[in-house]
Amino acid sequence: MPGFVGRRRELRELREDVARTGLDTLSGRKAKAPRARVLLVAGRPGSGRTALAEEFARSIAGEYPGGLLRARLTTPGGERVPTARSARELLEALGEPTPPGAAEDELSALLRAALGGRRALLLLDDAADAEQVDPLLPDDGDCLVVATAEGPLTGIPDVRPCTLGGLDTPAGVELLTARTGEVRVTVDPRAAENLVEACQGQPAALALAGGWLAAHPKVSVADVAKKLHDMPAERGALARAFRLVYESLPGPAQRTLRLLPLAPAGLVDAHTASALAGCSVAAAQSTLADFAGLGLLHPAGEEVYLLPGCLGPLLRALLETKERPAEVQLARARMLERTVRLLLSCRAVTEPEGSPARGKLAGLPRALRFRHADEAAAWLTGRLPALTEACRIAVADGELDTLARRLVAALVRALVAHRGTEGAAPELYGLHGLVLDVAERRDLHREQAAALLNLGDLDHGTGRTRDALDRYRAALDAGRAAGDPYATGRAMESVGGAYQELGDWHRSADWFGRALSQSLARGERADEARLYGRLGNVHTYAGRYGEALRSWRAAAAGYRRLADVPGQAKALSEMARVQEYAGRPEESLHTCRAAVELARQAGDQRLQAALQVRLADTLDRLGDPAAARLHRSAADRLLGDDPAACEIRSASGCD
Repeated sequence: MPGFVGRRRELRELREDVARTGLDTLSGRKAKAPRARVLLVAGRPGSGRTALAEEFARSIAGEYPGGLLRARLTTPGGERVPTARSARELLEALGEPTPPGAAEDELSALLRAALGGRRALLLLDDAADAEQVDPLLPDDGDCLVVATAEGPLTGIPDVRPCTLGGLDTPAGVELLTARTGEVRVTVDPRAAENLVEACQGQPAALALAGGWLAAHPKVSVADVAKKLHDMPAERGALARAFRLVYESLPGPAQRTLRLLPLAPAGLVDAHTASALAGCSVAAAQSTLADFAGLGLLHPAGEEVYLLPGCLGPLLRALLETKERPAEVQLARARMLERTVRLLLSCRAVTEPEGSPARGKLAGLPRALRFRHADEAAAWLTGRLPALTEACRIAVADGELDTLARRLVAALVRALVAHRGTEGAAPELYGLHGLVLDVAERRDLHREQAAALLNLGDLDHGTGRTRDALDRYRAALDAGRAAGDPYATGRAMESVGGAYQELGDWHRSADWFGRALSQSLARGERADEARLYGRLGNVHTYAGRYGEALRSWRAAAAGYRRLADVPGQAKALSEMARVQEYAGRPEESLHTCRAAVELARQAGDQRLQAALQVRLADTLDRLGDPAAARLHRSAADRLLGDDPAACEIRSASGCD
């Protein structure tokens, strides 16, 4: 593939603009500015604005030790990327945590904080307007933002624009030569100049014309220039060059190309093209390689390609006029089904050998299997933007809800398998929101309750307890509508937990009591024991020690009936704590010793050590320091001298 050519004047002007803004040391001075300055590369699609911005960023990246960060603000399909998503991508590139479900303002503030004092270079590609760029601007004058857009960014002060036209003739000929080889250009340099003129110097049009010439070695440059000149002028240079390439393709390749706008996020690989066109993976890979050679696709990794945004409108117009809606929907369904199977394979490879999931994996075609977990994890990371976009498109479609639900579920399981629930939380929040959209649209109350509970848990985990409480209450209503006792019990317990977090002990105990009543009625013994413990914890915080002791006794009895020795030991340890708070140290000492024996039987050394420390504290208060020293020595022998290892967690640790 040819490298960057031409645009020397524009590159020089951009560097001079950096020097004039005082954000660099190129001019020998440095003035602190309140916000990062913005350099704008403006031009029509196909003008090479992204290539120029990338080349400029590459040339000055060494002067910005904070790193080069990239974000694309418009999808290849022409849709605006939400600011929250762009901010999240930039934060992840910086290695900063992103709270799941955080709003746009919060993420923008986190991004500005992360970039504070960090001399970074931001490349914001294909901005639709200033409203997309402004929330992403660092509050640090040492940072520089290079943005590309079709028009001006009105509303951002003192933006320095660099407006692109076509390449000059020598640069256009150089680009053409890089794609076709020197011979045909050298033997007829005037024809090459005519071809540059016919393409109006647009890099995208020249790339297509050069790619077509490379694929047709017996055709002269003059013939191609004549073909383009003879086409209707109102189409524009890019449209004429695209038409030249498209009409030269075989029928199956034309259809594959027309269907590529259906690829989520414009990211195309052999599996995507194979599913869309209904052909083999090998045939799809060969076709994509041919498209890349023709300039129809840009390489974006190993056997992965990106659909150029400038070709999106042309391909979508062909899709609408040449393909029947039913065929388009069938192609989309095939693509989503293939994605589901790949995600199932991605998750199955993390399971142990001999598991049912591994058995199913062995039954899949070789092309759908991953060799090992690392390969699957790399695939998941590289395809994640396209996978999440596929879920959004499938849910928004409204006609493929069953397939959309399977796709979202498969992506959730794959993310959890490779990253864990906490590591995947930012992505999971959006996916659970998509499940909720489908469940509400289809009146699927059980799935609605599950999605609301999952979203509530994520809200709770990030400190949005009031939001979590609203989610849990809505989940309770959905669970009741579905007649699902598990969902209603889980929702009631979660409401109690939210009130506990808010310090409303009365309401918390009331909701835990409701959940306990349902568990008692259904004979769910494990839930009973856990809920007795949660009630005991709330009563302890509220200072109602008598009720707390009754709850913990009931919890200990429940764990004893379940033969859960560790659970019984922890319940007794909490009883001892409450007895100590209530001013009954002798009873606390007796209960604590019983808990130590149970912890020993369970082989839980951490709990044993923590209980030994509690015994030592109680003995100190009873006036027996010698015995206290013995118990502390026993704790040290169990776990060493780490005091954190001897900490007894609150009652919620028994949940």
